[in-house]
Amino acid sequence: MELTVTGTNAITSPFLHAWDWRVALYLFLGGMAAGLAVMSSILRLKNAGKSAEGESASFWGPLWVPIILSFGMLFIFWDLDRKLNVYWLYLTFKPFSPMSWGSWGLLLFFPVCALNALVTMPGEYRHWLRFDVLRTLVDRLQPHKRLLAILNFVFGIFVGLYTGVLLSAFVARPFWHSALLPLLCLVSALTAGAAFMAIIAKRKAVKLFFTKVNVSIVIAELIVMVLFSIGLATSQGGAVMPSFSFILEYLLYGMAIALVAKLLLVTDERSDALPDRAVLLMQVSAAMVLAGGLMFRISLVYAGQLSHLV
Repeated sequence: MELTVTGTNAITSPFLHAWDWRVALYLFLGGMAAGLAVMSSILRLKNAGKSAEGESASFWGPLWVPIILSFGMLFIFWDLDRKLNVYWLYLTFKPFSPMSWGSWGLLLFFPVCALNALVTMPGEYRHWLRFDVLRTLVDRLQPHKRLLAILNFVFGIFVGLYTGVLLSAFVARPFWHSALLPLLCLVSALTAGAAFMAIIAKRKAVKLFFTKVNVSIVIAELIVMVLFSIGLATSQGGAVMPSFSFILEYLLYGMAIALVAKLLLVTDERSDALPDRAVLLMQVSAAMVLAGGLMFRISLVYAGQLSHLV
C-alpha cells in the first residue's frame, strides 16, 4: 500500500501548530481589555458614580482599555501570513461565522472604549487633547457618560465571551469544543480586569472592593474549570486530560494561591484603615491572578492544537 502525504512541513508535522504565542498574547490582552472595560464601567456606575469620585482608576482604567486592545490586535495582525486579507474580511458579514462576529465586534468596541476614555478624562489632563475637535467632542459627550459606560460594559462582556465561542467552534479540536469554554474565557477575562483595577486603584477602599470582586470571580472560575474537566473526561476519555492537567497545574499555582491571599483580606475592618501590609498583599495577589490568566491563555492555545478526535 502506498501512502502519499502532501503539504507536510516542519510547522504542521507531526502536530498542527498553526497558532503560536502571538495568538495566545492576543487572547490574553483582548480578554484583559474586555474585563477591564467591564470593571471600570462598574466603578463608574456604582452608587451613581459616587464611587469613582476622587479615584484616579476611574480614568486610568478606561484609558488602558484601548491601549491594551491595540497591543492585542497588533499581535494577531503580526500572526497573519497574508495581512492584506484583513481588508477583505471587513467587506462582508457572515451571521453564522464566529470569526465574522468577533472581527466586527472588535471594530465597534475600539471606538466605544476610546470615547469612554475621553469622557472620563479629568480637567487637569485636558491639555493632552491637542486638537480642538477632540475638546469639542468631549464636551458634547459629557451628558452621555453613563450611556458610554453601559456600552463599554456590554462590549466587554461580548469580547470576553467571543474568544471562547470562536475556539469552541473547532469540532476537530476536542479540547476547545466545549460549551463551557466561552464561560471560562469570560470569567478569566473578568478576573484579569478586576486584578488590573486592584493594581492601579489609588484609594484603599477601591482596591479592597475589586479584591473582593476578584475573590468571587476566581471561585467561579475554579468551579467552571472543574466542570470543564469533567466534560472533557466524560466525552473524550483520557485523550485530552494530560493537556488539561497542564493548564490546571498553572492555574492552581497562579490563582488559587492568590485566592488564599485575598481571603485573608475579607474582614469587617474599615477599608480606609487597612495597613500597608494589606495593600501590598492585594497588589501581589492581583499580580498572581494576571500571571495565572496569561498561563491559562498560553496553555489553552497549545493544548487545544495538540488535542485530536479519538
